[in-house]
Amino acid sequence: MIAVDTSSLRRFLEGRSARDVEQVALALESRQLALPPVVLTEILSEPSLQRQAIEAISGLPLLEIDGEFWARAGLLRSGVLAQGRKSKIADALIAQACLDHRVPLITNDRDFRIFEDAGLLLVPGRSTL
Repeated sequence: MIAVDTSSLRRFLEGRSARDVEQVALALESRQLALPPVVLTEILSEPSLQRQAIEAISGLPLLEIDGEFWARAGLLRSGVLAQGRKSKIADALIAQACLDHRVPLITNDRDFRIFEDAGLLLVPGRSTL
């Protein structure tokens, strides 16, 4: 299983040509793609999203979260902030979902690098599948 961030999913839907987009296509073809719940919310929030894309995205599996998820995500973000680094709440939620499920994250967003020290694997970042 592999997760995708909103940035790469958006680029895939736009038909861009890039390594992260290729990774999304491969994960979809092999039925390995899953969404952190926050990614589903972010992508469905886009008013210009076509109905066909909405249906396809809504059919993808979600990384399940449990009751302790919120505390873990808060502590993850707190650790980053304590280092004097910035972290968006949505990014911390996405990272924590991936960490909980031990799945790599396809992303084009450099902001996720701050979570690599916590064990987040990035594709096509420094880490590999």
